[in-house]
Amino acid sequence: MRSNRARFVSLLLGALLALVSVSSSFAVDDSEQILAIDHLVSHVSTAPATSGQVVQLYVRERVQAGVALTSPSFARRVVLFVHGATIPSEVVFDAQYQDYSWMAYLAQAGFDAFAIDLTGYGPSSRPAPMDDPCNVAPASQTALVPSTLSEVCPSSYAGDLTTVASDRDDIDAVVDYVRSIRHVEKISLVAWSKGGPRTGPYVATHPEKIDSLVMLAPGYMPGSPPEPMPAPIAAITTRQSFDANWDNQIGCSDQYDPAIRNSLWGQLLETDPTGATWGPGVYRAPSGDSTANFPYWGALAVKIQVPTLLLSGEYDKQVLPENVRALYADLKTPRKVFAALACSSHLAAWETRHITLFQASAEWLLNGSVNGMSEGTLRLGD
Repeated sequence: MRSNRARFVSLLLGALLALVSVSSSFAVDDSEQILAIDHLVSHVSTAPATSGQVVQLYVRERVQAGVALTSPSFARRVVLFVHGATIPSEVVFDAQYQDYSWMAYLAQAGFDAFAIDLTGYGPSSRPAPMDDPCNVAPASQTALVPSTLSEVCPSSYAGDLTTVASDRDDIDAVVDYVRSIRHVEKISLVAWSKGGPRTGPYVATHPEKIDSLVMLAPGYMPGSPPEPMPAPIAAITTRQSFDANWDNQIGCSDQYDPAIRNSLWGQLLETDPTGATWGPGVYRAPSGDSTANFPYWGALAVKIQVPTLLLSGEYDKQVLPENVRALYADLKTPRKVFAALACSSHLAAWETRHITLFQASAEWLLNGSVNGMSEGTLRLGD
């Protein structure tokens, strides 16, 4: 039934070039009394590999059970999460491990929390070239030999799969969808890592749709961009590279719960059934955008006027804390806070001080302040 309805709406969208809701399914987290609602949003793609095609964008929602979601007068605080370069939203923001779901935390605080998987991620539509393992970077293809590939092979696709610009178009489609079904003029955004350069410029150009902004470790480089560098078509992450990246950012003895890694890895493979069959089991993502230097968005950062909270783990080696501080300095909004997270890495949402992070985001979205501060810098989690 769900797939038939999705096909019908896709055909309708193809004819009208419009954005509409496709489908949703429901489940209840009985322990927290938080609903999990999965949506598919149809969107006419602007990504190079799927330009002009109707794609399906997967959206996860967490909201308190018992709320009359179907009421025409239903309106509440609404937030949309936007993921980074490789990890889909469902795992990073709604991790199914103890109390590590950031989305469920905000739902308990009274928010209707949504999270988008952009084109090429998780259950959202994936460009066809991603299904050819020859389109993985040659250095990464070795992990697929000999079980998936007999040898390293040349790419069958030239160009970008998606771009930061097409990512922003995906975000705009879902922002409008969420505003429509929740009957609100504005929503808030929470972004992580590459979600920063995806959402920051979006907020700068669509201030009429956004109420507040939270960014954890947003990708940012001050100054002018260098010449863009070509990027491989698709990226894969193996369990070995997943663990090694995290291990490189450990700075204190109790920084993470070792048991969470197996849980997260299983959840990541579930989001990519095709990648799970490649080599030792991987999850896939579109590569970086070769036509734009996405961390260099200072010209738009200065135009952001909504209240903005920036957070950075002190041991983050993927987006250095000094770069997040540089973004803080470049922001011209009168309400801005930079919070350093003690004993935390780029993966702070999965580490033992995650509640400190979640609480700070909730305070900001509710009150426009953290620990009573609406402007300035502070340290959390000691």
